[in-house]
Amino acid sequence: MRMTWSELLFAHWAVEPEVVAKLLPAGVTLDTRDGKAWVGVVPFLMSNIAPRFCPPIPGLSRFLELNVRTYVTVDGKPGVWFFSLDAESRIAVRVARATFNLPYMDATMSIGRSEGGEIQYESGRTHRGEPSADYEASYSAGGEFFAAEPGSLEHWLTARYCLYSANRRGRIFRGEIDHPPWSLAPANYTERANTMGVGFGFRFEGEPHLLFAKPVDVRAWVVSRCDALA
Repeated sequence: MRMTWSELLFAHWAVEPEVVAKLLPAGVTLDTRDGKAWVGVVPFLMSNIAPRFCPPIPGLSRFLELNVRTYVTVDGKPGVWFFSLDAESRIAVRVARATFNLPYMDATMSIGRSEGGEIQYESGRTHRGEPSADYEASYSAGGEFFAAEPGSLEHWLTARYCLYSANRRGRIFRGEIDHPPWSLAPANYTERANTMGVGFGFRFEGEPHLLFAKPVDVRAWVVSRCDALA
């Protein structure tokens, strides 16, 4: 698949590792930094979505997404673990749940810009059988853009080029992702509602680590079962 990610914010909070690790399946190792796990809330817009060499598919080519994620390693390869992925496209939610074994959920979402240029992002989960979760925030770039240096926290949080998921049997899958390095900036951020972590026991306390990203073109592959656990 090819796609573009834009209007993207990385908002991360440090969380005690034991709170996060207990939510991961066997075979998935939580990554920590300075003794803490990091949980991110990442709102963005997905557009230009299409299978390789194919035109965009109506109903699947553009939608808002908001994910809650942490960072893990499987078989020596670091990647992203998603606790939830809220999306405004009902078609995309069902395709992704079936194809990628990812916890996509229906949500009512909107995006706009203030007179000052800040992105205004709102989301309210509507998925039947799942706990409610709401998010409302304004954000924008708040400084010069830069490329994260290897070894920095910014690089550790964002330079992740695969995702992991599990099916109902607990089998672990990896999906490869490829895109140019992120162009990042410190972010201005005003949060008005955020209950995205409540259903998982996350308490997003204190000042978050914030990064705003320039748009990036992405390629993603269908998930395959991890050889180490086959």
